[in-house]
Amino acid sequence: MRRRGVKSHSMCALQQPRQTWRFSPGQVLLLYYVLAILLGGLLLRLPLASSGEPLTFLDAIFTATSAQCVTGLVVVDTGSRLSWFGQLVVLLLIQTGGLGITTFSVYLLSYLGGGMSLRGRQQIEQTLLPQPYASVQELVGKIFLLTIVIEGIGAALLAIRLVPQLGLVQGLWSALFHSVSAFCNAGFSLFPDSLVGFHDDPLVNLTIMGLITAGGIGFLVLQELFGLTRRRQPRHRLSLHTRLVLVTSCALTLGGALLLALLEIPGELRTMGAADGFWMVLFQSVTARTAGFNTIDLNLLEVPTLVLIMFLMFIGASPGSCGGGIKTTSFALIFAILHNRLKGERHTNIFRRTVPDELTTRALTLVLLSVIVCGAAIFLLLTVQVHGLPATQSRNALLDYAFETVSAFATVGLSLGVTGELLPLGKMIIIGLMFVGRVGILTLAFAFVRRAGKRQIRYAEEQVMIG
Repeated sequence: MRRRGVKSHSMCALQQPRQTWRFSPGQVLLLYYVLAILLGGLLLRLPLASSGEPLTFLDAIFTATSAQCVTGLVVVDTGSRLSWFGQLVVLLLIQTGGLGITTFSVYLLSYLGGGMSLRGRQQIEQTLLPQPYASVQELVGKIFLLTIVIEGIGAALLAIRLVPQLGLVQGLWSALFHSVSAFCNAGFSLFPDSLVGFHDDPLVNLTIMGLITAGGIGFLVLQELFGLTRRRQPRHRLSLHTRLVLVTSCALTLGGALLLALLEIPGELRTMGAADGFWMVLFQSVTARTAGFNTIDLNLLEVPTLVLIMFLMFIGASPGSCGGGIKTTSFALIFAILHNRLKGERHTNIFRRTVPDELTTRALTLVLLSVIVCGAAIFLLLTVQVHGLPATQSRNALLDYAFETVSAFATVGLSLGVTGELLPLGKMIIIGLMFVGRVGILTLAFAFVRRAGKRQIRYAEEQVMIG
């Protein structure tokens, strides 16, 4: 009888429910990126990763963060300072960083379905995926397939130009590196002047711009566009998300190029031919929002042009893509909110669809938090870098470090040349900005801020004066 009692007690213990998942989805994503950056930093710290003296620990972590967060800001020249092994580490960090958030979130939805709460699964979907997907395994497979095909085509096109210049092995490696870097919107280049040497090359310009655009509009948008080509879906209607992404992206690209041309007519465009000027303004308009490549020395541009580029960088790419920024949809929603409120409408309507109030609130929260973070970072960076310098010199540095801050937060990678001048504390600030910009400021907030439950207190209303 005693043995039976023990057996029964053991069976009851075995039948107890499994321990639930302790970490929130946002915390798991943070852990994933932290571990990837630390591992990449340790690999880049190895003597094998450098062509000369090994990188310092801080420079290795900075480079790993910039690659994993697909930013492109560098404190050491990737092509000359890093060995083939170091460049391979950077390339793998770019690839895993560019696809990391989307594929890792999908993996969580698939693998942890039984141990994660429904609220946790919904949090991942709402934060990282613009719309629910039927099969997460199918989505992962299509993401990888799209990535391989697009990057392969881009590498083949770039090899046409690079192999004759660099030789077979180095040309193929450079073509692959720049194709992955462009599609993942990283902006890393093996050339010391980025792509300035190809400023008048239509093949390189079109290929890089095509890769940047494909990686910047989001995988679900690409998948939906490819669905239009299927004969069994002849009347397939694009979702509101896809239409908003496409319209906003086209408007920002064309509008940005037009404004760049108007602002630079008395400047750099005056020294260029019509063809060179066309490629310059179009390329910079595309790369400013996402990638960070440049075909012209940014220090030669007018101040209003640099402010316009900062604005484009702050907006960034689209949700579910490899790029950063507040995202094109958030910018479009803010514009729609202003338009509808000024017309006296209570709801936010776009393309004959009403956007839920929860989404408009999230967009406003995202933009406000982003402005606060960028403003605080500019203040801290100026305090660290130029505090104590003569007033004239520190004022001249304001634009440089503001540009650097927005570029890091939006994971763009464009710079006015101050990245290599950063002090250790300044590098840490930029590392933090790149990390926050890639993981997502709302994801970061949800990971640490305890959200209110179903019971929310509502008090009596009272008016305050606005404006």
